[in-house]
Amino acid sequence: MENRRKPAPRAATLDINCDCKEYVLDYLAHSFPVQLYEPFSDGEGNLSSRPVFSDDGQPVESRDAVERRDRMIEKLASLPPVPGALDQIVQRFGTDMVAEVTGRSRRIVARLRGDGTTRFAVENRPASANLGETQAFMDDAKPILVFSDAGGTGRSYHADLNARNQRLRVHYLLESGWKADSAIQGFGRTNRTNQAQPPLFRPVTTNVKAQKRFISTIARRLDTLGAITRGQRQTGGQNMFRPEDNLESHYARDALRQLYQLIVRGKVEGCSLRQFEAATGLSLIDGQDGGLRDELPPITTFLNRMLALTIDMQDILFTAFEGLLATRIEGAMASGTYEMGLETLVAESFTVTDRQTIYTHPGTQAETRLLTVEQKHRNAPLLLEGALDFAGESGAMLLVNSRSGRAAVQTGARSVMLDDGTIEKRVRLTRPMERTNISRDAMAQSHWEQADRAAFATAWNAELADVPEFVTSSLHIVTGLLLPIWKSLPNESSRVYRLQADNAERIVGRRVSSAWVAATLGAKAPKLSADQAWTMLMAGEASLHLAEGQVLARVRSMGTPRVELVGFNDLGVERLKAMGLISEIISWKLRLFVPTGTDGPQILTKLIERFPIQKVSDRQSNARAA
Repeated sequence: MENRRKPAPRAATLDINCDCKEYVLDYLAHSFPVQLYEPFSDGEGNLSSRPVFSDDGQPVESRDAVERRDRMIEKLASLPPVPGALDQIVQRFGTDMVAEVTGRSRRIVARLRGDGTTRFAVENRPASANLGETQAFMDDAKPILVFSDAGGTGRSYHADLNARNQRLRVHYLLESGWKADSAIQGFGRTNRTNQAQPPLFRPVTTNVKAQKRFISTIARRLDTLGAITRGQRQTGGQNMFRPEDNLESHYARDALRQLYQLIVRGKVEGCSLRQFEAATGLSLIDGQDGGLRDELPPITTFLNRMLALTIDMQDILFTAFEGLLATRIEGAMASGTYEMGLETLVAESFTVTDRQTIYTHPGTQAETRLLTVEQKHRNAPLLLEGALDFAGESGAMLLVNSRSGRAAVQTGARSVMLDDGTIEKRVRLTRPMERTNISRDAMAQSHWEQADRAAFATAWNAELADVPEFVTSSLHIVTGLLLPIWKSLPNESSRVYRLQADNAERIVGRRVSSAWVAATLGAKAPKLSADQAWTMLMAGEASLHLAEGQVLARVRSMGTPRVELVGFNDLGVERLKAMGLISEIISWKLRLFVPTGTDGPQILTKLIERFPIQKVSDRQSNARAA
């Protein structure tokens, strides 16, 4: 009798539903409105609708609604399942690359067949899988780590000096959720003591504008958590979020109110008032006087309604809203009124060069001291290779200024919405030591011209050669007892700074301008250098009173900020022009200006050598407008 081996049975098809499709289909099957309604008029003639019932009291279904429901269920049932983010990461990089610390006992993994095709199989994981995966990541056997709330408790994944894997951790916050304390607990797994280097945090979001609602909630709650636990809001977020990520700040509330005004005035292109109210269900107009309502929908209501809008409408409203918000934050930062909290100053060197006591409390004899600190920064210019990388972006151009010979890379920048609702399109100019955003209209009137790669490289390298390795400057900090003289300090900024000097002295206090120091101390103030005086003038912080009754101050002439000399003697005009000052006749009056270009500091040096500075007054008492 011949003994024949039976063929092995075929492997069963892996049929596992890994998505939430059944919940959606069940919701549609039982909750989709299919009941038939009929119009009717009540006793007062108002047109309304009511459900239709059969003679035996059963509700009548609308054939059209039933057909729509069945088509939608059929369409959703035919869609292929979308794996979760965790499964996509594991299947994309493979189990040999990804260390998974999630507590899952089963997972679906990709297996490579002998013929090169891929099949999916269910893999059982032991209870000790978390320990083994953690050790594999710390030993650098697996370069990618994925952990969840269950795997983020009681474990450390930082670049420990005692671990083999000390490479930079790039920590992606994939699903932020709503709990700030859970986010902080997860962030703390990769940022701990005894580490070779801190991690780089990257919150992940999609291009759906309304999803920023979730990132905003985390940013706001992290600020609240920092205020409760450390007495300072900014410590909670650990500098992971930008100011514009918090969509519930007072800057966002101001921007939202202006957005409402622009919608009512018809200034938001693509979204009229009627479209906005129909899509969101929010009312902006007072029914009595027809004006803007006093109690407008709050920011939280606005953000929640955005989640229900179409993608196109979200893009229109959020683009306008983000432009207004960015403009407010940029303006607050430029004016020094943006609240940064306790900010740590960092430099190569801090040296206290002068100490003066400016106030002594009569009861406790506690002192308020004014410190002059010399700070030394290492310049980090952008090299030519980095500039050419920027030039690889879409729409980028290499530029050379025909007047100054400087080089820059022009790239796209965020457009901003002005107060009148007009959109100002801007470009970004990247130079070796700075990046500036200017409007396209101003760019068209400038001397920047497109250049080839060779001319650009020559101009860029020439500017790099002139950049010194270090730059030294001075700053003034009021430290010690601050509350009794708090109102006497300048109102431009209330920021509190801290730093550590080279002699290990720790300093915490309010930073004040050189103009305030000169105006407060008078003859006892440290002598101003020409560079410090020029910086104060360009910033509009102070007016310089020179010998012979002359005054230097920043003014606005023809819409452009300029530095003007007033009080000069008519007989000395030619001598002043020989120093480099520019003469112009405006409104039939001769006026002299110090050029604000690269030659400005040298011309100012000659001017104050001939006419020494006798007094410095702040800009509030000497504000002038041309």
